[in-house]
Parts: sequence; structure tokens; C-alpha cells
Amino acid sequence: MNTATDFSSTSFREPPTLKQHIFDTLRFYYPACIDKKNGGYIHEYYDDGTVNNTHSKHLVSTARFIYIFSVGALLNGPDWCKEAAQHGIRFLQNNHYDREHDGYFFEIADDGEVKDDSKQAYGHAFALLASSIAYQAGIQEAKETIEQVYDVMEKYFWEETHGFYRDEWDASWSASSLYRGQNANMHICEAMLSAFEATRDKKYLDRAYTLAKGVTQQLAERSGGMIWEHYDTDWQPDWEYNKNNTKDEFRPYGFIPGHQFEWSKLLLWLDRHRSENWMTERAKDLFDKGWNRGWDARYGGLYFALSPQEEVIDWDKNYWVMAEAISAASLLGVKTGDSGYWKAYDALFSYCQKHFIDHTYGGWYQLLNQQNERYSSKKSPAPKADYHPVAACYQTLIALNSL
Repeated sequence: MNTATDFSSTSFREPPTLKQHIFDTLRFYYPACIDKKNGGYIHEYYDDGTVNNTHSKHLVSTARFIYIFSVGALLNGPDWCKEAAQHGIRFLQNNHYDREHDGYFFEIADDGEVKDDSKQAYGHAFALLASSIAYQAGIQEAKETIEQVYDVMEKYFWEETHGFYRDEWDASWSASSLYRGQNANMHICEAMLSAFEATRDKKYLDRAYTLAKGVTQQLAERSGGMIWEHYDTDWQPDWEYNKNNTKDEFRPYGFIPGHQFEWSKLLLWLDRHRSENWMTERAKDLFDKGWNRGWDARYGGLYFALSPQEEVIDWDKNYWVMAEAISAASLLGVKTGDSGYWKAYDALFSYCQKHFIDHTYGGWYQLLNQQNERYSSKKSPAPKADYHPVAACYQTLIALNSL
């Protein structure tokens, strides 16, 4: 890879620095995030760690908190890491789970009232990811959740004809949305890889492989090489869905450079367990496309969204895009030995140290404009939980064989 981007620090190549950054991030949230009264977590925070209690529990947020605390436990962190993750698993099982119809509610209130009773593949993906990483961290009751979520997804979301997951049902599984999207399938692929590592059950690896090949080859070919976000029921690109709405949390419009990086990472993660030559080549291609079209040579960082013609339409800098590019760059650097990817990694972390990472209170700021100015004093709205930066550091540690 060729990159002319300057970088000033290689400290984040060092495993102790990565581990310390993970724990610094966890301490931004803990112990304030533990909702002792209602169970689960408190989901939203201002820059200085002040709680912004919306009295709402989002399925994705719950799962992401479980994830980050499980990573802390896997890294031999303080006892509270495992305790906090276990606290979340119990809330996931007892509060988000729909005992009448099966599946998991997308959002509930502190008092237990369901605020959004839809059953969404994206949310179930994170429930599977959370239970899988928690089981790896030694939380035994998470094993039942892994199997339960997988069975629900297989019964209601999986479309065997196409080889992808549909996106959304109503609470009783009686009516499904016509929308199809790559985002949920991407996170399901991630969850399947984690479930395989937790259980060694080959069915999870097989499904991750099917999704990775289907999205990065079949769907990408339908949209010219990069991965488009939205599709119709026949899995043909829908160029009009959410047109120009790049700020939708789960269904943003455009080619999203961050998702090219995310798939690059997933291909290399898959490659650890089932290596085929096309995986690395496709990972390189997706990373290079995301980088060449997304890097802001003037202000640094990566743009958020591109048009169908691959022109920038959203110049903002989003924390998770940087984190996913960091993760993909490190995995590519290890896999290929190409120093260009490590230069990109260093450039990204140097940029994030300057603009995204809060060195006073901890955590990452969420969103900056093109000039790297913050829009808001709200550091962590739901469902952020800094899952992306923690996951990026964790995946880099795995790639470096430094766990």
C-alpha cells in the first residue's frame, strides 16, 4: 500500500499501550454505567463522564457494554470487568428477551416497558456477539444465549435462497420489512466468528464464511466493487433508500468507507480460521478503496459517506470509522508485511490521539466536522459505548499474538 500521510507516533503498536488504552476507556464508563436500581447499564454520557440518563435501554448498547467489559476480563483486568459483563448478560436475558414471542426487543424503558418492540437482525447480531465474548470471558450462563440467539436468527431472519439475513420483523414475527441491508449482515458475520471462537462449533464459521463471501464478492460486484448499504428483497442495490440521509445510525445512505474497512477486518479475521487467497486480496482492495476515497489529506481523518458515483457527500469524521480503519490496517500489516498499512495505522492513531481520544476523562469523542471540531458535548450517546475502539485494540492485540 502507498500512503504519503505523515505520522508522529508508533506507541500504539506496543501491546502494553493498547491494553492500557482499553482499560482507560472502560474506566470512563465504570462504575457510573452500572444501573443498580433498574438493572443493566446507563447508556449515555457527556464529555466529562456526567450521566445523561435517558431512562432507556437499547439492545445494541446493552450488548456493547457486555462486549467491552468481557474484553477487559479476557485481558486479566480487575474483577469488576467480569462482574460488569455478567451484570449485562443477566439483563439481556431477563429484560430484553421476549418470553412470549421469542427474540429480543430493540429498546426498553427503565421500568420494563417496551419502547421499541421490533425484532431487528442488527440487534440480534450484537446479542450474539455479546454472549459469545462473555462466554469466552468465563461467564457460563452466556452459552445458553449464544444458542438461543442463533436459533432465533436461523428461524426468522435467515434467507436460504439468497444466503443473507433479512433485517426486521414486528414483535410477533407476523410481518417483516421489505428492507434488506449489508450492515446487519456484516455484524452477524462478526458475531458468528466470535461464536465460533467461543464454542468451536463449525456451523458458526460456515455461516461467517457464507456471509463474507456473499457480501464482499457477490454484493460488491453488483455495485461496482465497493459495498453499497441498501438492497431490495432480491438483494439488488437500492440506490434510493434513505437517499442523502447519511446520519441514520443503522442505515446510512451511501458507500460508507468505514464499512469497507470493517469488511476488510472481517475477511482477515475469517482468514485466521479458514484461509483462502481471495480473502487477503479482497481485504486489501476494500481497504485501499476506503482509504483512497476517504482520507482527508488536508485535515486528516476519514470522511463518512460517498455518493453512488464515489464522491464525498458527508465530510464529517466519525469515531467508529477511525477505529475500524485502525483494526483493518493492523491486521493487513501483520498478514501482508506491507509497511504501508502500518504507516496508515500510525497515521490514524496519531490523528485520533490529537482529535478523538479524551486524554483528560477517557473515552473517544463521537463526531467531528471536517475541521475536527466537536458538534456536541455529548461524548457517548446510545448505542456507542466505545465498542469500536475497544474492539480495534483487542483485534490488534490478537493479530500481534500479544494476549
